[in-house]
Amino acid sequence: MKRSLVLLTLLFVAARSHLVLAQTRTHELKLLPQNVHWGYYDARVKPALRIASGDTVRVETMVARGIERLRLAGVKDDEIPQALKDVESAITDRGPGAHPLTGPIYIEGAEPGDSLEVHIEAIEFLHPYGVGGFIPGAGTLPEDFPYAKFKLVRVNEKAGSGEFAPGVTLKLAPFFGSIGVAPPLIMGRISSGPPGPHVGNLDNKELVAGSTLYLPVHVPGGLLSIGDGHGLQGDGEVSLTALETSLRGTIRIVLRKGKKITWPRAETPTHYIAMGLNEDLDQAAKLATREMIDFLVAEKGLSRDDAYVLCSLAVDLHVTQLVDQTKGVHAMLPKSIFK
Repeated sequence: MKRSLVLLTLLFVAARSHLVLAQTRTHELKLLPQNVHWGYYDARVKPALRIASGDTVRVETMVARGIERLRLAGVKDDEIPQALKDVESAITDRGPGAHPLTGPIYIEGAEPGDSLEVHIEAIEFLHPYGVGGFIPGAGTLPEDFPYAKFKLVRVNEKAGSGEFAPGVTLKLAPFFGSIGVAPPLIMGRISSGPPGPHVGNLDNKELVAGSTLYLPVHVPGGLLSIGDGHGLQGDGEVSLTALETSLRGTIRIVLRKGKKITWPRAETPTHYIAMGLNEDLDQAAKLATREMIDFLVAEKGLSRDDAYVLCSLAVDLHVTQLVDQTKGVHAMLPKSIFK
């Protein structure tokens, strides 16, 4: 009798899992003018796509600042995909930020006080090159580089590398610099440049394929938008740019009902990540540390005192970026220390 009950239970669980999988869908969100808003997050933007929790989206994104940057770096016109040209010519309402964002995606049932899991399953290049560089008045050393410079880097996606210069080969690690939700309606249009409670332009190089980003929800549906493709980036992003490019990502979005968070969190196969965002780098570091302490208390059952000590023993603080007005610090805790 006991074995029969166990077998029936297993069959029920398997059937339920199959039903859930059968109900989830995969959507295509192409790089088209009607699917892009340029330079801002805003709760008033109409959704480009509506999905259910657990659905997968294949989303295409366009290089930050558009195709002008590509041409200045030496990309020939016939090397630029037509989709980029169509978006460039069609969208004239831009700013105050520089990032074309694909979306927003409306997640059914999402409400303020919930959070979203964005599982980044795969990332591909839309064209076999990226651009790095700097412009006057920006970056970490504007007084040293008061002029503009753009550098074209050809990439070999199959080999996972890019040729920066003779004898200098870069290992690709593509990720989306900006993944964010709409801010509260009362805030109106906000720049896609500085990250904030809506998350947005984190420029966190850890968010490659295989990672998961957790975001708070501020408005019904969440209204998730994605952009600012990077082929790779160093912590700090000191010149203002990563290897700027256009990407296609496969993401799965899961709604976490009643799971309220204030600031973004993430995890990779090897680490838990807490993040701090502030115009003052010291304050960003404090916020990232507090967020990690809160995570350890809520998710691992530690006392606040023990969590603080553990952060000093096992957590590494990294400077995410220094160049987007709001600076970022991310705290990385290895999963291997937990049984």
